[in-house]
Amino acid sequence: MKLKFCGAAGTTTGSQHLLEVNGHRILLDCGLYQGSRKDAYEINCCFPHFDPREIDAVVLSHAHIDHSGNLPNLTLKGFEGNIYATDATRDLCQIMLADSAHIQESDIEWINKHRKREGLEPVEPLYTQQDAEHCLRQFVSVSYDRPIPICDGVKATFLDAGHILGAAQVLLEIDDKTDGQHKRFLFSGDVGRGHNEVLRDPVVAEDIDFLLMESTYGGREHMAPPGMGEQFAQVLKEAIKRGGKILIPSFAVERTQQMLFLLNELFENGELPRIKVIVDSPLAVNATEIYRLHPACFNEEVYETLFGKQNPFGFDNLTLIRSVAASKDLNKIHEPVIIISASGMCEAGRIRHHLKNNIGDPNCTVLFVGYCAEHTLGRRLRDGYKEVAIFGKKTKVNAKIEIVDSLSGHADHSELLDYFKAISGPKKKVWLVHGERQGGLTLKQDLSEIHDGDVELGVLGAEVEF
Repeated sequence: MKLKFCGAAGTTTGSQHLLEVNGHRILLDCGLYQGSRKDAYEINCCFPHFDPREIDAVVLSHAHIDHSGNLPNLTLKGFEGNIYATDATRDLCQIMLADSAHIQESDIEWINKHRKREGLEPVEPLYTQQDAEHCLRQFVSVSYDRPIPICDGVKATFLDAGHILGAAQVLLEIDDKTDGQHKRFLFSGDVGRGHNEVLRDPVVAEDIDFLLMESTYGGREHMAPPGMGEQFAQVLKEAIKRGGKILIPSFAVERTQQMLFLLNELFENGELPRIKVIVDSPLAVNATEIYRLHPACFNEEVYETLFGKQNPFGFDNLTLIRSVAASKDLNKIHEPVIIISASGMCEAGRIRHHLKNNIGDPNCTVLFVGYCAEHTLGRRLRDGYKEVAIFGKKTKVNAKIEIVDSLSGHADHSELLDYFKAISGPKKKVWLVHGERQGGLTLKQDLSEIHDGDVELGVLGAEVEF
């Protein structure tokens, strides 16, 4: 067997890992690299590490764009095989890939206007909304814990990862014809923290021989354990006192629904005054509707609430916005209001417009509740930059920047160690991916102290045989 690192090796986005077994090529995830626009386009436009026409199957861990977002480009460039995913992941991809295509088409339209002024040839988007729709025709939906053959001698099983709705660890049971051995290979996908307000805890995998594991929060600890609504409430109380808008850049899937559930509880318990909450993201609105279709993914509390009289993702002072006109009207509000808008890394979507119009206001609060990759606008704001570029123009940052990592959907360093320890089996070889290099090195060092097997960092473009 061979494993090639084709993306998210030394970085946290662009997840693509190619497994070659029994003469077949299986691609684990096919995500978009997210960073500066120029770099992202150059990295995402082609597949330098493999020919899409030679891939036999794709197995998708979850719907986040850094794991799924380049699938339409893959099929556009000749991949004709099945894309295996959980039921919820397929449903989320239906809206997320279309949204990704829409953003790319809009960005390219803006770029081409400037290129035309400079006498340059126009460029094409990575893919269109029609390409995204065609890609969905190749999806094969599989429920959790249901083994399915995906090629000769290989069965795949999705285990709940507790990260977002439908997120899975990918267990591959392999009858390797080169040496006649039966092998159990686990791709962690993105691992949740457990004790999530909405989702179930990650399932513990058993008897694993080889492990491909994420390292997003390697070397870093969250400021608070999961389920710490008190910290979230305290930040919001102080923000309301300042009197300005509260902007929450949020991933449209899972983080938004998690916050709605938590806000509903805080309002019901009287811990927060009932100010307006606005979700300004067509994608987040659509994703919230999809959530109700997959109760099997919910923890017991939310599952019971879902079948009760109360909508766990809706309340009286909540407004869901799809239209551009309604989004622009939010500029007329001059009182405390919570605006939740995508994207979580502030690299696309309506949140950039809200930031442009409000981060110069010292009464405004920008609350980050999730991870932001290097070179993104969100990362610069989190890191305390006093001036940032938005839509190509320098903008001073006077707003209060707050961070509540207890809502993160990613396991932190200690939680990744606990996840690793819980997995049984020899774990003869472990490869760390989906993390920045320094964090990966720190996690590798700590794993090596508790484990006798090989632990290595995935290197972009490198191929290992095992």
